[in-house]
Amino acid sequence: MADRDVVLVDGGDLTIDDVIAVARGGARVELGENAYQRMRHTRAYIDEAAAHDRPVYGVTTGFGGLASVLIPAAARAEMQHAILRSHSAGMGPAVEPEVVRALILLRAATLAKGYSGARPIVAEGLIKLLNAGIVPYIPVFGSLGASGDLA
Repeated sequence: MADRDVVLVDGGDLTIDDVIAVARGGARVELGENAYQRMRHTRAYIDEAAAHDRPVYGVTTGFGGLASVLIPAAARAEMQHAILRSHSAGMGPAVEPEVVRALILLRAATLAKGYSGARPIVAEGLIKLLNAGIVPYIPVFGSLGASGDLA
């Protein structure tokens, strides 16, 4: 194990030592109360905007060239599933486990900042993977590139 046993993900910045402690050392990860507050606050904003059909990119509108198109409420869940399906391709050998652990930690930390509108359960799920020692298979060649919160 690394020099520390626990890394706190609270919406602030992580250090390189934090990432190494989780990726290589197997340190446990905890989601801090500040992260919960940030995520709940932003999620409430997203829910309110969606309830009143205010344009929020990728939530109430389409993506890319369809960013100015308001998606009907009844079609939004399918749109979210479609974007995930369209980006769920990859090939090649697996990314090294320590890199995958670092990626999962950094994604949880990004969500914990509260800018994404993701519910806390999403960051909690990522942290549960880390703490359970589960390393998903991620192929080295994928389709996401720089796709924000999906990457």
